[in-house]
Amino acid sequence: MALIVTLRALGLGDLLAAVPALRAIRRAFPRHEHALAAPAALAPLAALTGAVDRTVDARPLAPLPAELRGADVLVNLHGRGPESHLVALAAAPQRLVAFAHADVPRTRGAPAWRAREHERDRWCRLLRESGIPADPGDVLLPAPERPPPPAVLGATIVHPGAASPARRWPPERFAVLAAEERRAGRRVVVTGSAAERPLAERVAALAGLPRDAVLAGETDLLGLAASVAAAGRVVSGDTGIAHLAVAFATPSLTLFGPTSPDEWGPPSPPALPASTGAQARHHALWRGRRGDPHGKRVDRGLYEIGAEEALAALARVS
Repeated sequence: MALIVTLRALGLGDLLAAVPALRAIRRAFPRHEHALAAPAALAPLAALTGAVDRTVDARPLAPLPAELRGADVLVNLHGRGPESHLVALAAAPQRLVAFAHADVPRTRGAPAWRAREHERDRWCRLLRESGIPADPGDVLLPAPERPPPPAVLGATIVHPGAASPARRWPPERFAVLAAEERRAGRRVVVTGSAAERPLAERVAALAGLPRDAVLAGETDLLGLAASVAAAGRVVSGDTGIAHLAVAFATPSLTLFGPTSPDEWGPPSPPALPASTGAQARHHALWRGRRGDPHGKRVDRGLYEIGAEEALAALARVS
């Protein structure tokens, strides 16, 4: 069977931001086998998209496995090059779909990269300008068949962790939100990875939540997805669980810091000014400052978002 390879060897949020593009590629090549080059841990979620036949374990900018060589088409959704382009070309595809880069002659005449474009829009535009129709609004996933933990049914998920300190809102402020949600009569659970369990336990303790409200480290990726799909709302920083909330249409509040919601945020509204009173399924708070998303200290703009402002925004999530 003819083979289509899509390169997206990045993290959870990156995969979910690429869902519209993955589905567009599937529709454009319905009779091909579709292989996603991405970390193996993402395979269960990739399968939920309906756009991927198999996920082949790949790491950022590492040579692609031999089984992906010679594809009919290789779509580079990893970056603008040249490094990722050279990784793709080393796999000897018959056709490369990628953004143009001056250091990669084979991309001459390809679509141009645009700075600060929303991640979903960027990859769909790459496809459209390459002759493949794509809809950036095609983001929803079906809920996993796995049953979620009973504690999350209709609950507010508070997720205080993130990959870097720059994107971690202070735990004391997450605790204020968690405590207020509990006072409002909502069940609250605190999620995270195994490494983030101490952080989750601290938030729960500060909020006066019972110990069994801490689910950090107790679910794998598919279990976290099932939890978000079953939850009543999600509160987090700019990290993968915020993209899960969008994918499962679970109301959410996302606190942005060094990166803009105009690039990584929910479909609508792109940002929520403090004076806005409108209801929406997904809200994003952002101070308008940009910084290093991999920084070792909490981003200044993120830190400036206070608990009271976040509580007001959370009240408008529906």
